[in-house]
Amino acid sequence: MEIKAADVMKLRKMTGAGMMDCKKALAEAEGDFERAKDIIREKGKLVVSKRSDRTASEGVVVTKIVGEKAYILCLACETDFVAQNAEFSASANAMLEIAVANDAADVEALKAIKNAEGITVEDMVTEKSGQTGEKCELAYYARVEAPYCCAYVHFNKKLGTVLGFNKQVSEEVARAIAMQATAMAPISIDENDCPAEVVEKEKAIALEMMKQDPKNANKPEAILAKIAEGKLRKFYEENTLLNQALVGEKISIREYLQQADKEATVIAYKRFALEA
Repeated sequence: MEIKAADVMKLRKMTGAGMMDCKKALAEAEGDFERAKDIIREKGKLVVSKRSDRTASEGVVVTKIVGEKAYILCLACETDFVAQNAEFSASANAMLEIAVANDAADVEALKAIKNAEGITVEDMVTEKSGQTGEKCELAYYARVEAPYCCAYVHFNKKLGTVLGFNKQVSEEVARAIAMQATAMAPISIDENDCPAEVVEKEKAIALEMMKQDPKNANKPEAILAKIAEGKLRKFYEENTLLNQALVGEKISIREYLQQADKEATVIAYKRFALEA
């Protein structure tokens, strides 16, 4: 049967698939649009299956703030060529909008949510694989809730941060801290919420280093433990947000924030970066 250009364009708008893929799907479906959409979706599953061993290390990070909630999502793909495509970014934002509209709790919950056409977000990702010919995956999704939220995405769209503050602070201060978190990748907000396993590992490393130093050979275990605690303090200064030095300044993020408002602090933090 003859496949009209207008029908191909219509299917392309409905699915985002390439022109030739749409034409072939319509031909196979004998002009049935619903069947053609299923064919394109099945193609996406085939692409995912064939490229399961590939690494989706490129993509885009998108964020959105709505009231006292901030959302962050990453849609990943294989190449920067696909990641820079406007349609790919649009798909990431469409998934983020679904997350926001449904206030998705986590990535697994988001995958199960259906869009207006009754397609789950997980299937939307699969369709994107079919459209691009690359392995695509929902690499990350998180949300934070706080009295005041801020978000920052690096210009390359490969890393971003959402922060929650206990009260409203100036946009300039919030952005500076979000940029710091994005660039310096702290593992936690403060020493109090630093993962226990990380702390224990750092303590063990510090103690082992002490024991291997001939200068410490005859020092009591209690003294070595105290030296290790000092090294742990240095670890917190380098790896927790509020204790890090503000880039280009001689004050910590905590001091910078309290200069603006003595009662203000960061109470929520999520960061994601695509790793090559």
